[in-house]
Amino acid sequence: METNPRNITWHPSLSHAERAHLRHQPGLTIWLTGLSASGKSTIATALEQHLLSIPLSAYRLDGDNIRFGLNADLGFSPADRTENIRRIAEVAKLFADSCSVAITSFISPYRADRALARKLHEQAGLPFVEVWVDVSVAEAERRDPKGLYKKAREGVIKEFTGVSAPYEEPEGAEVVVRSGETSVEEAVVQIVGYLEGKGLLKVRGE
Repeated sequence: METNPRNITWHPSLSHAERAHLRHQPGLTIWLTGLSASGKSTIATALEQHLLSIPLSAYRLDGDNIRFGLNADLGFSPADRTENIRRIAEVAKLFADSCSVAITSFISPYRADRALARKLHEQAGLPFVEVWVDVSVAEAERRDPKGLYKKAREGVIKEFTGVSAPYEEPEGAEVVVRSGETSVEEAVVQIVGYLEGKGLLKVRGE
């Protein structure tokens, strides 16, 4: 008997509005992008801790829990980088649809990939907030906590963003954090201030 693996039927379930009402919080994705050593992960961790303390359901996705699991089969070629971000965007969208705050912390160097992540959320009616953690290559290289820039300059690491691979700066990020001038605490206040100002942390009608 012939089978079609793509013969899949979408089954309706709770609406996002119903789920948000029952959980008493909306869902959204906060997408942090920036160079390696820009401070993305540190800010994302502090932001997650703050949101959990409110308390809101929040979860951080970064290289430690994605690259070693879901995306362990991907490298760092342009095609693999694109697929990496596509998968992350889909996972973040599921978290947002579950009425959690998904916080992603990835270099995500290409504008087209970040635009796709935004589009996936917009098509599902889910908020997407891009946060550019802005730092110069020189400053990131000065910090270089893992010695990655040094290895990239020596040719040990190939296709390293900011050295031998491009980083396309965001053109319309909702929040821009000047990493060299802003403390982690100030960055969290800046991001949360934006979210509160847009009413993204409250369920409509509650």
